[in-house]
Amino acid sequence: MLAAVSVAIDLGLGQPAEHMMRAAVLADRLAARLGLDEAQRGAAYQSTLLMWIGCTADSQEYARWFGDDIAVRSASYLVDWSGLPFLRFLVEHVAQGRPLVQRATTLTALMIDSRGSLGTLLHSHCLSAALLAERLGLPRAVQEAVAAAFERYDGHGLPRGLSGGTIPLAMRIAQLADTAEVYDRLGGTEAAIRMARERRGGQFDPEIVDAFTADAEALLDIPRGSAAWTAALECAPDRDEVLHGEALDAAVAAIGDFADLKCPFLLGHSRGVAEIAATAARAVGVPSDEVTALRRAAHLHDVGRLGVSNLIWSKPGVLDDGDWEHVRMHPYLGGRVLARIPGLAAEAALVRAHHEHLDGSGYPAGTAGTSLTRSDRLLAAAVAYRAATEPRPYRAALEPAEAIARLHRRVAAGHLDGEAVAAVASAATGPLGVRTPRTALPAGLTPREAEILTLVAQGRSNREIATALTLSEKTVRNHVEHTYAKIGVANRVGASLFAIDHGFVGRST
Repeated sequence: MLAAVSVAIDLGLGQPAEHMMRAAVLADRLAARLGLDEAQRGAAYQSTLLMWIGCTADSQEYARWFGDDIAVRSASYLVDWSGLPFLRFLVEHVAQGRPLVQRATTLTALMIDSRGSLGTLLHSHCLSAALLAERLGLPRAVQEAVAAAFERYDGHGLPRGLSGGTIPLAMRIAQLADTAEVYDRLGGTEAAIRMARERRGGQFDPEIVDAFTADAEALLDIPRGSAAWTAALECAPDRDEVLHGEALDAAVAAIGDFADLKCPFLLGHSRGVAEIAATAARAVGVPSDEVTALRRAAHLHDVGRLGVSNLIWSKPGVLDDGDWEHVRMHPYLGGRVLARIPGLAAEAALVRAHHEHLDGSGYPAGTAGTSLTRSDRLLAAAVAYRAATEPRPYRAALEPAEAIARLHRRVAAGHLDGEAVAAVASAATGPLGVRTPRTALPAGLTPREAEILTLVAQGRSNREIATALTLSEKTVRNHVEHTYAKIGVANRVGASLFAIDHGFVGRST
């Protein structure tokens, strides 16, 4: 499961779907060369495999500063994040794909306080990474390590300016393994050695660099392609642990929440789809094992979104043909992420088909008619309903009745199955869609704080919240600070996960 998450992370980094797995194998080998024990090797392996898990949560902010969040992450591997080369990198990549005036405005704002602006962004990233690692059940050592992904051995990193041995050892190993894998793949062993030596004592721990360069060719002799998956699993510290039942359900739900963090307007999307799809399936007599597969697929259906830039997902206008080519790929990418997980073959097939249409006009494969199973049709209808009731950058959320009318129009057009739409409509507007009145709000929140928490979790800025609620920005800011203190979080992602866990979002309405 964690290897599959790493493939999703690779998509968001603009790297091949084996990068983090190969880097994790390298980290394990480096840890062995350094004489570390099994627990330390396991921490180095898992920290490397998932070191960029926070990238999902900050994609929106990366897109705000740089335009294409995936492109800038891919390019950032080739520059040392320090000094003039890094400033030049920022200038070249700020607001790419945006009009010239907007690029100039964004660049000016960033240059006024580049370290402060990036520090805020990376602080949020690190907190998010630790939260997500905890949610996936990873050890405390891994949670602490992934929170230090942007720190540097020389102390010039962000957000805390940690240096030397104050950076967790697992992350010092992970940093070199992650970057060396890219340089080896692009330029061979000598390129990886040269990069490591150039950054020795700066970005990287000298002792780890020396261990790497002493036998880089052997350390980098890691399989590629599908063999990388096997090699990575053989090194995994938890390779003998089997997930099933409630433990598997919890992991699946956590991965769905992780994928939804890609875009703030998707908060609770996968949970909502899962609830509607499972209820509809039970109502039409789908066998229980198929309902379970459908519910899990619903949680996982959008993991492929990570492979498409937020520059596209957040576009306020009509998507052009090039944008649509990327969008049409996300169900395929999601299926690819899940394809190698034993026991989730049915879920992977459902994920690939969740945007297919009965008349063959859907994507990515153009599958039609009898080739689409009842579960395929129910998932497509549940996704369509839930998406219609959520806001998008180019439209407001529809009311339930409007969303159902929209689904019926799609039935008439030959896209969705009429029986599936009827079942989904009943599930979404029946008892499922009726919220039980709260007798008390969690963590001592006031109704106003709960309202603001939900808006923050949905990615609204203080200014937008102030406008929506007819409050001053200062009042909203005070409410946000008090709310964060009450629920024990420090950023939007923490607020988002709290909102999901306590039913503020993710339920059908």
